[in-house]
Amino acid sequence: MHQSILVVAAHPDDEVLGCGGTLAKLAEAGATVNVTFLSDGVTSRADAAAPQAVQVEARKTAARQAAHILGVRGVTFGNYPDNRMDSVALLDITQSIEALIARFQPDTVFTHHSGDVNIDHRRVHQAVVTACRPQPGHSVRTLLCFEVPSSTEWQLAGSAPSFAPNWFEDISATLDRKLAALDAYAAELRDWPHPRSREGVDHLARWRGATVGARAAEAFMLGRRIA
Repeated sequence: MHQSILVVAAHPDDEVLGCGGTLAKLAEAGATVNVTFLSDGVTSRADAAAPQAVQVEARKTAARQAAHILGVRGVTFGNYPDNRMDSVALLDITQSIEALIARFQPDTVFTHHSGDVNIDHRRVHQAVVTACRPQPGHSVRTLLCFEVPSSTEWQLAGSAPSFAPNWFEDISATLDRKLAALDAYAAELRDWPHPRSREGVDHLARWRGATVGARAAEAFMLGRRIA
């Protein structure tokens, strides 16, 4: 059965960090994969290394390069305020996601975990859950939440729901492509031992794999599965 996948992410690079190896695996198996970013991930920053418009376009270019490496069919970009999505009515975000679901008719949606430190991640999670209400005739049958290094694990215990994965994808064969896609976002990477370093992402994939007997894996929390 042909799979249609939609990733709803807050910022360009979240898709690679959270499920890049899985996307490459699914695309290789013949699934149609689309990714949407609701915010740009750069305009909240105070540094003036380059004009904001230049930074935004550079991030979009990186997203397209990463998509090509992973086998993603297409990417779309929203313009919600970066790191300020809590200033936008949840209904507005939800309706924009509903429009994407109507357009792409995905059977599987990947999105953020509800307990991430980043406010945009949490807001996107809320909106996706609302947009994926299991109404009769709704296309989405599987809803999975991914972890994003330097956001998911930085939440304090008791401050929000913990990420407790119960779904693992073996990415032993696609880890190299995940890391290659991550290289497209070189400007977003940090030096080891930061969790959003190339080494940190590699180590996390290998640890998640080790916990389930694989060379490398990505971990998810299953939100809903309708068989």
